[in-house]
Amino acid sequence: MDHFQIAAPVGCEAAAREFYGSILGMEEIEKPPVLRARGGCWFRCGREQLHIGVEREFRPAKKAHPAFAVVDLDELRQALNARGIRTVNDDALPDTRRFYAEDPWGNRLEFVESLK
Repeated sequence: MDHFQIAAPVGCEAAAREFYGSILGMEEIEKPPVLRARGGCWFRCGREQLHIGVEREFRPAKKAHPAFAVVDLDELRQALNARGIRTVNDDALPDTRRFYAEDPWGNRLEFVESLK
């Protein structure tokens, strides 16, 4: 996979930088000049990229979602909760630790414990 994209509303950039950059610790990468006028921003997520793309008639994704592999799942959950971001446990898969949260615009995100 090269990249994945999450939709967000117009004017999302500051919240994206705070959530995906500051809270989740992803590095922002420069968008190509020809695409900057569209809004949004891009981040590095492991070897792939996460693109936050502006959608004029935005509706949050409540079922479809990316799953992020996390080395210290408990630490991330505490960091999210400390910032008032609600997390929801999911123990439906045996031997898999994971939880869900929402980004600033209500998109569903999954966080899965990585043993790497």
